[in-house]
Amino acid sequence: MTHSESSAATLYTSERLTKARTEAAAAGVQALLVSPGPDLRYLTGYQALPLERLTCLVVPVEGDPFLVVPRLEQPSAQASPAGGLGIEIVGFDETDDAYGLIARRLPAGTARFAVDDHMWAQKLLAFQAALPRAEAVLAGDVLAELRMRKTPAEVDALRRAGGAIDRVHRRIGEWLRPGRTEREVAKDIADAIVEAGHARMDFVIVGSGPNGASPHHEVSDRVIRTGDPVVIDIGGTTAEGYCSDSTRTYAVGEPPAAFRELYDVLLRAQTAQTEAVRPGITAEELDAVGRDIITDAGYGDHFIHRTGHGIGLDTHEEPYIVAGSKRPLEPGMAFSVEPGIYLPDTFGARIEDIAVCTESGGERLNLTGRDLVVLPG
Repeated sequence: MTHSESSAATLYTSERLTKARTEAAAAGVQALLVSPGPDLRYLTGYQALPLERLTCLVVPVEGDPFLVVPRLEQPSAQASPAGGLGIEIVGFDETDDAYGLIARRLPAGTARFAVDDHMWAQKLLAFQAALPRAEAVLAGDVLAELRMRKTPAEVDALRRAGGAIDRVHRRIGEWLRPGRTEREVAKDIADAIVEAGHARMDFVIVGSGPNGASPHHEVSDRVIRTGDPVVIDIGGTTAEGYCSDSTRTYAVGEPPAAFRELYDVLLRAQTAQTEAVRPGITAEELDAVGRDIITDAGYGDHFIHRTGHGIGLDTHEEPYIVAGSKRPLEPGMAFSVEPGIYLPDTFGARIEDIAVCTESGGERLNLTGRDLVVLPG
């Protein structure tokens, strides 16, 4: 058994299906219908292609779960971790009505079924036509409750993803220098993300100078200049399916004194927030730890987004670390801690680590230094 096969067997277990059935029953639905995407991969390990042909996991509250796939996709489904879960994988032919097949196999009297939040509207409408007397609701809340509490195996997978993206950040000095465009630097980083151990690159943000004041700038043809602060936010997905996401801010040559002052405030805020992670603190309380420091220093109006987002099979998932969320953190919850300060048309800075709430506190999964890195100008 290869490492990836062993890891998949540990990550993708039938226990997830059992818990999904329990949560579905508690939510008052008779079945979960899950199409290709992170929810399907979470429950089965099968990374199915989102095609016009239906692929759907069916988890009835009464009865055994089964996976319906096009006949030509059946070998791939069987070869995935789903093939080791002991569930029936049902293939259908081009002329079959897959929606009717599922409707006939659902328990008699099914009055309410839940679909994953990302199911195509086309497929949802087809299910509603096949089940005209049943109400369709979203399964997001049911599945989010499962996905936001990571098992030790999932934390290990996130730890490996974090280590892979750290290796990329440690190489930024190879590519980031005056005279190059953001786009040129981003291409080198994108290649390195895969080289470092990801199955794919998900995003690269290179925000130099005034572009760093836009949190989701991505890249442009702006030429990097001496003295520029540069925000670099990068992430990918590993072969195990788990995501990385880490931001560091660099300076190409000595930055303006005003930027140094801003960065020192940001570093204090982000450090305080990662150190405050513990069971019982609420999401809004954790957000306030850093936001209060930034506000007291006079930059409150320039911290324009939430502190963080959950991470796992999606880069953004529950829990969200944001004002107004009274959700208490629990062991196994994994999320970003990424305060930022952005001065329009001038420069910006962000520091981001993935943190996991543990039984006794918190663990940072990104371990590169957080002090400002000044590269040769």
